[in-house]
Amino acid sequence: MNISKIDLNLLVYLDTLLRECNVTRAANQLSITQPAMSNGLKRLRNLFNDPILVRTSEGMVPTERALELQPVIRGILMTLEETLAPNREFEAASSNRVFRIMASDYAASTLAPKLLNKLHEEAPDTTLDILTPSDVTFHDVENGKVDMAINRFENLPQSFHHKRIWKDSFCCLVKSDNPVITNFTLDAYLKSRHIWVSKTGFGVGVGMDPADVQKLGWVDEALAHFGKHRNIATFTRNYHVAIHLAKEQNLIATLPSKAANIYRDDPTLAVLEPPFPIPPFELDMIWSPLLHRDASHIWLRQKIAEVAEELT
Repeated sequence: MNISKIDLNLLVYLDTLLRECNVTRAANQLSITQPAMSNGLKRLRNLFNDPILVRTSEGMVPTERALELQPVIRGILMTLEETLAPNREFEAASSNRVFRIMASDYAASTLAPKLLNKLHEEAPDTTLDILTPSDVTFHDVENGKVDMAINRFENLPQSFHHKRIWKDSFCCLVKSDNPVITNFTLDAYLKSRHIWVSKTGFGVGVGMDPADVQKLGWVDEALAHFGKHRNIATFTRNYHVAIHLAKEQNLIATLPSKAANIYRDDPTLAVLEPPFPIPPFELDMIWSPLLHRDASHIWLRQKIAEVAEELT
């Protein structure tokens, strides 16, 4: 293959087609017409002597050859973008950029208020768009459609960049006149009724089974080490819902400390140390290599790190 005869635009087409697996969406991403993208796909098939994308009952699916090419082409384009991009500082004070962040309920509750204050002070015309874990996928983050995701992650694609935000412990929130306060032992904890809050990840959630300890998360896994389990009366995916239920009922909400401490000065609530050890967990932010050298993204990461340091 004579590399001097290759149209570099075809590599951009290929990268976009393999990300979208749809000719129309790929054309929209590159702001070209659908026939132009179809013609580009035809040229790519001739160039690589491979179908590249094959139509199936589930839509367009990349061939094995295309999947081999994808990381290579992505790497080539990223190197070109980094080399050719102008080395400019981010002008925060005059920017009207929209920052899109996927954040779990816990991360949004603890980080967003102070981050928004910092953006208002230093970049008053920027906008913060906070998405939930069910709104996006790893694919969206990898493609740079979402600036970053902030959550607890167990497994990450190797291509992602990530930074540890903090490590957090757990505490218990109860109604201030709940009798359990007077003798908050493990036995009293187990005899009480509890609110379970999801450890949120990517994708749409499913219903919970109180007997399925492996899916219940940190608190119940910690109890299982003692051969114990708690009486879960309510399941929720929202920390603030759990806190308000604890305010109204004699229920115990065992939450990450930074989320519970938002309500530490509320006279209707009491914050207690759990009567058994619960391992701490880590909150991370992750982002695409496509955005790693973007000046505005670097600035945002710095602001998030500053807010995390203040809260820690």
